[in-house]
Amino acid sequence: MAGSDCLDSDSLDIDSLGSRDIVMMARAMKLAARGQYTCMPNPAVGCVIVLNNSVVGEGWHQLAGEAHAEVNALQDAGELARGATVYVTLEPCRHFGRTPPCADALIEAGVARVVYGMSDPNPKVAGSGLEKLRQAGIAVEGPVLEVEAQQLNRGFIKRQQQGLPWVTVKLAMSLDGRTAMGSGESQWVTGSAARRDVQRLRAKSCAIVTGIGTVLHDDPSLTVRANELELDNAADIATRQPLRVVVDSQLKTPTDAKILSVEGLAFIATACDDSLTVPIEGAEVVCLAGDDGQVDLPSLLKVLADKECNRVLVEAGAELAGAFLQAGLVDEFVIYMAPKLLGSSARPLLSLPLDSMDQQVALDITDMRQVGDEIRITARPAG
Repeated sequence: MAGSDCLDSDSLDIDSLGSRDIVMMARAMKLAARGQYTCMPNPAVGCVIVLNNSVVGEGWHQLAGEAHAEVNALQDAGELARGATVYVTLEPCRHFGRTPPCADALIEAGVARVVYGMSDPNPKVAGSGLEKLRQAGIAVEGPVLEVEAQQLNRGFIKRQQQGLPWVTVKLAMSLDGRTAMGSGESQWVTGSAARRDVQRLRAKSCAIVTGIGTVLHDDPSLTVRANELELDNAADIATRQPLRVVVDSQLKTPTDAKILSVEGLAFIATACDDSLTVPIEGAEVVCLAGDDGQVDLPSLLKVLADKECNRVLVEAGAELAGAFLQAGLVDEFVIYMAPKLLGSSARPLLSLPLDSMDQQVALDITDMRQVGDEIRITARPAG
């Protein structure tokens, strides 16, 4: 189970690295991140087993419906798990789902101590897995690196606690804040490195939302393309395509749109009355009309959460992206800024009719880095 980039499990002087629990939990986080492209709708979880200052087992949750991180790590450790300390990024489950409870597996393996990153975000079960371990005589400590653990599974947490997915709006703009020429021409504002980076955003998402305007103008497929991921398991990741969602109030999606030709159903949210809608091959069409005659975006997100979507990526034009922001539904922006000027007649980043400075939308920048020739800015609405 342990990969070539794993810590040396034969002679690891953990104490020399600093706090044992922090170092091992950080390693478990790194393992958990390996599953973030493939384990949805489950959370990404990593596990490290340590005995006598040596790593004897490692694992992560690789695919939904298959063994969880703890079970994979226990299999890696074998009999060396008895009396060991287990570091796991998420509280071990105690309920039967598609796999047996991980808490039971740890108890049966005879581990002595469990250190967890964060508790289960489901209010109905949070803490019960830890309590079962304590009742079995296992020492339980944590949380350790809780903020980092929560960041890793923020979509899963939000869906469990609020019944909504985590919403990321992806935007690409010139240095003067423009996304396309006045004619609509937009290929390409950003370079190939930024577009490859977007492929990873798509691969981490359960659904990709776009608007009918983008479908009519660009005819995108909104797929994850393995050849652009630049990841070791890119081919496996690309086999799980995100749900493709079109916000199409008047049901104008062409029957030959690329978004309908990819394997698996697309999802079209319309404001048309159900009695007036017609079936579209390759798509599930649902009426989610708001009071303004447009698609009700909060209802759309609720439906996607019911479909077990943890993370939703919005790749749309200024109108729909602005509508998500105005409705207070954006958790995060990922903005790629290209070193170009498109001019004053080009199209703006967002359709956001503001009239005074006191209406401005403040953002907290959480990350900024260079991707190819572009600057990638990650920001969240302040407050």
